[in-house]
Amino acid sequence: MAYLQQQGYRIVRGRSTYDPVGYLSGTDDERLGELNRFLRSDDVQALFCVRGGYGCLRLLPHLDYDAARAKPKLLAGYSDITALHMAFFRRAGWPGFSGLMVESDFAGHEGHDNEPHPATERLFWELAEGAAPDPLLGPGDKPLQPKQPGTAEGVLLGGNLSMIAKLVGTPYLPPMDGAVLFVEETGEAPYRIDGLLAQLRLAGILEKLAGLVYGQFTDTDPNSPTRPLDDVLDEYADFVSGPVAGGLVYGHIDEKSALPVGVRARLEVTDDAATLSVLEPVVEA
Repeated sequence: MAYLQQQGYRIVRGRSTYDPVGYLSGTDDERLGELNRFLRSDDVQALFCVRGGYGCLRLLPHLDYDAARAKPKLLAGYSDITALHMAFFRRAGWPGFSGLMVESDFAGHEGHDNEPHPATERLFWELAEGAAPDPLLGPGDKPLQPKQPGTAEGVLLGGNLSMIAKLVGTPYLPPMDGAVLFVEETGEAPYRIDGLLAQLRLAGILEKLAGLVYGQFTDTDPNSPTRPLDDVLDEYADFVSGPVAGGLVYGHIDEKSALPVGVRARLEVTDDAATLSVLEPVVEA
């Protein structure tokens, strides 16, 4: 929060106490009351999530989407926050940023208290100030890896793969027809990632996508029944009729891209290269 204040933001805090309820930071009513109060506020312009974890799915039926439509705000967060990104885009038309949170990113990195990684910071604030990167390059300008050639344009949607899969069949997942989907995951063995992608395939989502981009898959369990994760990802890429790329610098990693959610993007993949371009800004400069 000190870092955000240094950037000129006036911080509005929520609950004064955060008594945990098991793995949740308070009861559902407490968390809903806090978030809905922010949604209804004329003064709050942006919502910076402290961290991910568990429990956003429990809130979705009771959020004030009417207030969200009437008073759109910038939402920044990833991981469990994917549920909020998808629901607010589907029910209120909000675009947002998937990436960077207060505890895991703005709190600093080793040897640099109150400062995020410089490259991560630069990319985030460029988007927050109305940039539409063409192409969108991660920290260190690391390029995407081509997996399946083609060119596609569509609404850029995505986030954590588990959260996307859990929203299948609910009224909170946006239509994926013609979308460019990006996904990442952490702490899941390849056989579980296989199951998550299989759910998207069986729901008819992979075949409807305009394009697919794989981010980082971290902390996969080497002791579980396994096979190379790249083999699993390549198999499911075959079900996408459009371009597929991998190696996106996004996920549960220290240095990462902040990705727009809910704006149009272009994915271009050849046999030798791949680029993801943002065609419209998340916020007006």
